[in-house]
Amino acid sequence: MGLKAVHFGGGNIGRGFVAEKLHLAGYEVVFADVMDSLIEQLQKTKEYTVTEIGGEGEKVNKINNYRAINSKTHEADVIDEISTADLVTCAVGPNILKFIAPVIGKAIDKRTASKPIAVIACENAIGATDTLAGFIKDSKNTPQDRLSSINDRASFANSAIDRIVPGQDPNAGLNVKIESFYEWVVDKTPFAKEGHPEISAIKWVDDLNPYIERKLFTVNTGHATAAYYGHARGKRTIHDALQDSEINKIVYDCLSETSHLIVKKHGISTEEQKAYVEKIVKRISNPYLEDVVERVGRAPLRKLSRKERFIGPASQLAESGDKIDALLGAIEQAFAFLDVKDDEESAELSKILKSTEAKEVVTKVCGLEESHPLFKQIVPIVERVQKNTK
Repeated sequence: MGLKAVHFGGGNIGRGFVAEKLHLAGYEVVFADVMDSLIEQLQKTKEYTVTEIGGEGEKVNKINNYRAINSKTHEADVIDEISTADLVTCAVGPNILKFIAPVIGKAIDKRTASKPIAVIACENAIGATDTLAGFIKDSKNTPQDRLSSINDRASFANSAIDRIVPGQDPNAGLNVKIESFYEWVVDKTPFAKEGHPEISAIKWVDDLNPYIERKLFTVNTGHATAAYYGHARGKRTIHDALQDSEINKIVYDCLSETSHLIVKKHGISTEEQKAYVEKIVKRISNPYLEDVVERVGRAPLRKLSRKERFIGPASQLAESGDKIDALLGAIEQAFAFLDVKDDEESAELSKILKSTEAKEVVTKVCGLEESHPLFKQIVPIVERVQKNTK
C-alpha cells in the first residue's frame, strides 16, 4: 500500500506548496476542506498545475494522484482516511486550527497502525503544531483516558514554512502560480523513535526556533514593511514599492534591527544573516510575482499581535535597550492600514481605533502590558494614527 497524506486546506498554499511537495515525494494526497465549490472542483479535476516562478524562468509541475473530501458534510470519511494515513498536514490559517482538531482527534483515537501518524501544521505562525495538538488533546476531542497513550498513535512536529504565493489569475481554476524558492523546516525530535517521514523537500532539524524567528523576523517583517509603506504611498505591488529608494532603505533599516536580534540570540553569523537578508529582499522584489501590496498587508490585527513580525522582534529589542526606530515606523504604517477592500481585519482595526483609548489599543492589539518597555513607545504611535483618521 502506498503512502497517503491527508491535507486540510485546499487553498493556494495547500495545493501549490504542501500538496505539490507531498506529490513529488510519492504520496497520494487527500484534500479535506469545507468549501463546497473547491471540493467539487478538486473531485471533478484529475490534474492541476503548479507554475514555479523564479529569476531563471518558469517551471511547471503537474499534480495528480489526489482525492478530495468535504469535511463539513463527510466527516466520517475524513476520519477513516486519517486513521489509515501516514501523515496529516494543514494550511488553513492559525485561527482555524481549533475547528479541524475534533476530526483529527477522533481519527487519531481510531488508529490501529503500529507506526504513529505524523502531524505537521504548515501555518504562518510560531508553534502551530503545538497549538493544534493542544486542541486535539482537549477533553472534548480526545478521551482523557486515552491521552497518556496518544503518542503511540501520533507524532506532533512543529514546522516553519516560507514560500510566496502571489495573487492568482482570475481564471486559473485549480492551477497555482508560486515562487520557485521555498523553505520547509520541520522539528525531527518527535520522530526519534520511529524515524521521520521521507519527504525530500523538508529540512529536518533538532532546533526549529532559529529558523522560525529568522524567517518571521526577516521574510515576514520585510514583506509587510514594504506592503504597508507601499500602500501608504500608492504603490501597486511589492516590486513597485521596493523600487522607491526611501521605502527600500526603510525595509533594509527594519531588517538591520531584526538582524541584530537574530545574530545575538541565535548565534547566526553576521555575514550569514546579511546574505539571507539580501536573498529575501531580492525574492520579494521579483516583478514576475505581481505581489499586490494590499494582499501582503491584509490581516493587520494578526500582524500587529504579540509574537508576530513587528511586536515580536521590537519587544525583544526594547527589553535589551536596542535600536527599534525603523520597526516603530513600520508599526505605525501597519496601524494606518485601515478599511482596505476585502480585508475584514483592517475594518475591525479601524473600529477599535475609533472606539478605544490608545493604551487599551496597545494592550488589546499588541498584547503588551503597560510595564513593558515597548508599551510607552507604541502608545504615541496609536495616538497619532487616531488623530489622523478622525
